[in-house]
Amino acid sequence: MRLVVLGGGESGVGTAILGKKKGYDVFVSDFGKIKEKYKEVLISNGIDFEDQQHTEDLILNADVVMKSPGIPEKVSIVKKLIEKGIPVISEIEFAAPFTEAVTIGITGSNGKTTVTMLTYHLLHSAGLNVGLGGNIGKSFAWQVADETFDSYVLELSSFQLDGIVDYKPHIAIITNISPDHLDRYDYKYENYIASKFRITMNQTEEDYLIYDADDEAISNWLKNNKTRAKLIPFSLTKTFSEGAFIKNNIMEVSINQEEFKMDTESIALEGKHNMKNAMAATSVAKLMQIRKATIRESLSNFQGVEHRLEKVLKIQNVQYINDSKATNVNATFFALDSMNAPTVWIVGGVDKGNDYNELMSLVREKVKAIICLGVDNKKIIDAFGNVVDMMVEVTNMNDAVRMAQRLTEKGDVVLLSPACASFDLFENYEDRGRQFKQSVQNL
Repeated sequence: MRLVVLGGGESGVGTAILGKKKGYDVFVSDFGKIKEKYKEVLISNGIDFEDQQHTEDLILNADVVMKSPGIPEKVSIVKKLIEKGIPVISEIEFAAPFTEAVTIGITGSNGKTTVTMLTYHLLHSAGLNVGLGGNIGKSFAWQVADETFDSYVLELSSFQLDGIVDYKPHIAIITNISPDHLDRYDYKYENYIASKFRITMNQTEEDYLIYDADDEAISNWLKNNKTRAKLIPFSLTKTFSEGAFIKNNIMEVSINQEEFKMDTESIALEGKHNMKNAMAATSVAKLMQIRKATIRESLSNFQGVEHRLEKVLKIQNVQYINDSKATNVNATFFALDSMNAPTVWIVGGVDKGNDYNELMSLVREKVKAIICLGVDNKKIIDAFGNVVDMMVEVTNMNDAVRMAQRLTEKGDVVLLSPACASFDLFENYEDRGRQFKQSVQNL
């Protein structure tokens, strides 16, 4: 069996290693440059590869192709594979049959990393033999090749879900859905929504779907489509006999006739959206029969995710917050919504077709100054130019942070929450977040 892997990054190399171990004839092809650390792994494992090209003769003879999530289906080599009827699947689809482990799959436009990390923290703290992978950390396929976990918590992007055929998580979570990555879905929101719901398409009556019952796109899909999974909703406004909700500042999770209650004040994460994240993760912990005391302890000591509303430093009584992971408007909405002090907001980058109107009321209420950090800031200036007293454009992080310091008074907050991708001025959102933290530390 010939396995061709398109993309020589983390998921590609992990898939190649698993494929080789399972007896496939493996070839890795990357149109860009493969990083040295990955080349060394491929060479030491005796795996053939090429980079900066796709040699069709070596690709179109595949029995199966694993396509890395970053490669769009519009690419000519992928089109040719599909025309020839060669299966093109994702790493998750390829690796899942080779493990007996239970998987917990987490998707959504926002919050999925926090829910994934928190769920892993809850299960790991309870002593479960659990792995963490998917769109985060070490490749799932690589772990299936090298480790023996009983369960995995997997963050799944819509691109990873597009490449599944038979894969099903035992427990699926959809945190929320808002327009994102529409350039990959012919600018049709319904295509993107359908992509997220692939997470439940193979689930049976034995499986669970945990979802945000306050989310319009999710509710509409569930009204008009069927899943066989057992539904477990969570909400900030409704209550359920089976599900999770907040009532009088108490989080209640009721699953399989068992109740769990915890005062929201004791939960380490702050903000309404994080209460939802906590409900989703706690629902998994209850399904996995984690003890109540362990759940309470884990929820109260969870440190949060880097670059997601991460408190960096307080300088002269001004709090600096790194939310570089907010690469769309919906994520920034959550960030602004959880600010309780006058805010200097650093925003901008590569716009993915953003509609800033959703943020208008929050900006009026909370933002005293805006610092635009991007190559093209026209849309942001048009949207908020008349709403805030002060608007400044900068082209590097040091200037953004120094300018923010000048515009703040005691008790204010400086929030980096860009609502945009980072590729105009930074390598990725992590690079942007790290530069922000470094600049704050240099003040």
